[in-house]
Amino acid sequence: MFSLVSCTAMAGVAEWVCCPGLHNAALYEALADCPIIHRWTSSDDRSAAYFALGRVQATARPVIVVAGSGAAAAAMYPAVVDAYYHRRPLVVLTIDDTMDTGGTGAPMSMEQEGIFGSFAPTVELNLPCAVSDLPDMPGLLAEGFPLHLRVRMEGDGSPGRGDFSALEIGDIPTPPPFRGSLVALSQMLRFRAIEGLVLMLGALEPTEQEPALWLAQTLRVPVVAEAASGLREELAGLLLHHADELLMQYPPRYVLRVGDVPTGRFWQALEQLPQTEVFSITRTGFSGLCRKSTVIEGEAEQIMKSLGDVPHIGDTERLLPRSRHAAGRSEERLLASPESAEALVRAVSVHAALADVICLGSSTVTELWNRYAQNHVPTLYLRDLHTTGADGVISAFLGNAADATTAFCLVGDLTLLRDINAAALVPQLPPGKRIIAVLNNEGARGAAYAAGGDPELHRLLVQPPEFEPENIARLWGAEYYRIRSEADLEVLETVDESALVLLDIIPEGDWGR
Repeated sequence: MFSLVSCTAMAGVAEWVCCPGLHNAALYEALADCPIIHRWTSSDDRSAAYFALGRVQATARPVIVVAGSGAAAAAMYPAVVDAYYHRRPLVVLTIDDTMDTGGTGAPMSMEQEGIFGSFAPTVELNLPCAVSDLPDMPGLLAEGFPLHLRVRMEGDGSPGRGDFSALEIGDIPTPPPFRGSLVALSQMLRFRAIEGLVLMLGALEPTEQEPALWLAQTLRVPVVAEAASGLREELAGLLLHHADELLMQYPPRYVLRVGDVPTGRFWQALEQLPQTEVFSITRTGFSGLCRKSTVIEGEAEQIMKSLGDVPHIGDTERLLPRSRHAAGRSEERLLASPESAEALVRAVSVHAALADVICLGSSTVTELWNRYAQNHVPTLYLRDLHTTGADGVISAFLGNAADATTAFCLVGDLTLLRDINAAALVPQLPPGKRIIAVLNNEGARGAAYAAGGDPELHRLLVQPPEFEPENIARLWGAEYYRIRSEADLEVLETVDESALVLLDIIPEGDWGR
């Protein structure tokens, strides 16, 4: 086990998330002797995997999560899928006490080879062995996708003592050079973009924000900047308000996307708009569309440098004036409905803007934030955690917020219910103010409109939560506040700097439906 810990540390792994399990004892004994490795613990394998994913997001380093039993890896599957589509080096480690039980149905055992399918390849490690006999871990992690380490225990399972005193954490694995041709994109920008170009910014890493900002300010075209881009406030003058409706009414000739796959409805509508040509510059390499498009995969800064000088294009289709009219009408409605979900999300965004870390955790929350959140105070670090589902959002938030002095997360009520165990991680975190706000729409109240007057369909679609957020706050030992108006948010000014807070945001009315 000494060789495994050493090998992964040299490959840049500085943190392990450990799930209890007797068959992990030898590994944990070796880990306990390594002072430079930070060890987190969680008894919930699913929550542990999402917390580890949050640490990958926060540190940009690979993080290892250790399954608590033979079958526990299955509980980590959703987090692995999330890591795959967002290209995060989440490493799941499973230990086989013996390889003879596979397929036999023996207690606490299951087939582990290829358990994650195409989302995380399985690499088998036979221990004990020398560090030099282990695979090229930096090479395996350089692509940035998740990985499954299947450890075969041979002999008596003793940890194998070693001296960690000279061990150092290695550098983050260097990503591969960008892939794809810039020729078509360069020609479009220089010769054809005057026909109409919109820049769409999906989620961006902190290191990608500066090159994306340079591109937007140079092109001066209308911009759709999702909250997770971190540039929504910086580009307020170029921002298209209510972009989904506007662009579906006036589809541009060209779309240039930078960052992760956008979550808005217009991006989905592009499947049915073949007349709009789509280009993507993305770290993940995923096109986000089933139709033909041009994808350049790699780090944004490297690609921008290779792209060279780009021309000033401007708003040739006059989309921004139309957008400003829509924004004006929206502001009037916010003033007229101060207790609506839209107005409360705006008010929450003002208070959250000063946090070190902001996370969003449901499709409804993200859409409301993108449309109505304040755009005057820049947000330094914002993550959208819901994009592949509502699993593990609170755990991933805590992983992102572990090093933050103040952190804020806005989720839906069903999202909260799916991750109640996450708060068990809080006592391990450094001191800090962590605020979890729940948009309480009574279990996806919007689905009630789809149900119409059918009571059984309503029951199946809406599924009101069985527990009130106040009861969950009591379970967590968190401070609880009910928020019905902007004035109620003033309570945050009195919250202790190391408090865990649950805000129950209860909107009135159905504006926006």
